[in-house]
Amino acid sequence: MKFEDLALKEPILTAIKKAGYTEPSPIQEQAIPEILAGRDLIGCAQTGTGKTAAFALPILNSLEVNKKHMIRALILTPTRELAVQIFENFKMYGRYLKLRDCCVYGGAPMGAQKAALRQGCDILTATPGRLNDLMEHGFIHLDDIEIFVLDEADCMLDMGFINDVRRIVAKMPEKHQTLMFSATMPKEIENLAKELLKDPADVRVAPQASPADTVEQYLIFTEKSNKKNVLADILHQNDVTKSLVFTRTKVGADRLVKKLKEFDIEALAIHGDKTQGQRQNALQRFRTGQVNVLVATDVAARGIDIPKISHVFNYDLPEEPESYIHRIGRTARAGKTGTAISLCCSDELDRLHDIEKLLKHEIAMMQSAYSIELERKKQSSSAAKKRSGSRRKPEHSKSSEMKKISKQKTVHTNKAEGTSEHASKTKSVSPSHFKASQGHCKKPLLKHKNNKKKETGTDTGGRKNSQKQLPSARTAAKHSGFGRNTEEKRVQKKHDTANKAEHSSSRSRNKKTRPGKNARKRMREQINNKS
Repeated sequence: MKFEDLALKEPILTAIKKAGYTEPSPIQEQAIPEILAGRDLIGCAQTGTGKTAAFALPILNSLEVNKKHMIRALILTPTRELAVQIFENFKMYGRYLKLRDCCVYGGAPMGAQKAALRQGCDILTATPGRLNDLMEHGFIHLDDIEIFVLDEADCMLDMGFINDVRRIVAKMPEKHQTLMFSATMPKEIENLAKELLKDPADVRVAPQASPADTVEQYLIFTEKSNKKNVLADILHQNDVTKSLVFTRTKVGADRLVKKLKEFDIEALAIHGDKTQGQRQNALQRFRTGQVNVLVATDVAARGIDIPKISHVFNYDLPEEPESYIHRIGRTARAGKTGTAISLCCSDELDRLHDIEKLLKHEIAMMQSAYSIELERKKQSSSAAKKRSGSRRKPEHSKSSEMKKISKQKTVHTNKAEGTSEHASKTKSVSPSHFKASQGHCKKPLLKHKNNKKKETGTDTGGRKNSQKQLPSARTAAKHSGFGRNTEEKRVQKKHDTANKAEHSSSRSRNKKTRPGKNARKRMREQINNKS
């Protein structure tokens, strides 16, 4: 089949030929007729198979030119780089049409994006966060939406954008066409499709979560400290022309760039902490061949279409096995061949097990100067924990019940046996029991005050009563756990403050005050008059 057989407009066919495409890919061949028929669609295909053109071409073909240029098509994508890439594809395929495209994303000033929206927009490509911000400011209204595209739906789910997607869909009219595309199709995405799509056409041109057959996959077992050495040795080989290296964290990406410089390898990093200008500059230099090594995180490189990538390196194995499919899909795009090499240390054997379980086969081994012998795990620790979780629960419940019973016993004995035995037990109890012991020790002090008010007939009697009650207060303070008598501390503090006050008053009395300036002036005048 050729693009001429898909009933596309002549300006679009001309733009496709100028872009160098002659035949549609399988996902394009099956999805474009369904979209042109006006049906909702859910599409699942491997990365690099032309999913963007599968929805861009029918959208451009369906929209008629409108002088008001209201937003009638919305493409929602998870990352800034992917939004810019889709925006450029729409401009390339619709270069001979009088439709206006706009792109809004976070990490960039709003001024230029607002100015573009004021001039009118027919097709809007956006990330969820910036779209919600502009909607709250009143710059974007979705009342005229005819076609809504949710691209990289599985990545939207992983990044936690699903609630934002629901809020955006709530602002659209009830009658609109919804298209959902994803490289993987977990159960959560299927549930979301049932929520958003109505009687959709299901187009799946590849098995779920399967890499392209043209990608050669290899695995190297090595120590974590030697990963940089293994990577540097392979990057120096002649067949490695353009490579993309994946790390698990942003900090790890920056550190790897510095380590590669020690091996005379120039590399650039892209991740979420970089500004949009830095990320676009790095991608442009990587595309044009100024830099042949790009270090990236999963989110930053999701969906990026960069031609002629010969090698993909998994410097750190991903936590989610589906991310492995997306990573190695950056090479061998559009039917070309590529190589994916994963570096695995002993701490990553569980992740390797999950990846090979998803692939349903073991990855071929590759030897290097820093290779070590490791044994693959038959079962990941996460699965083992799930199985053993039910066994550990009864033991945990028994131990917690025993702790509660022991606490109740200690409280009961403290109340029954008094403060003397309680003091011997408080050395090995928890802080909560320590607070309770302080509460018991306050009672003798309160009794001492009440007895003093009732029994004091004369000063001597009151003094006798207070002297009799003082030893009980001392013992209570001693058993409270402070080590030193708190009553003696209180009395000593009062005595010190009284002495200090008396000392300061005596100093003020003995101090000779000097007369003021006016008084001294009058005294000098009197002396002069007498003379």
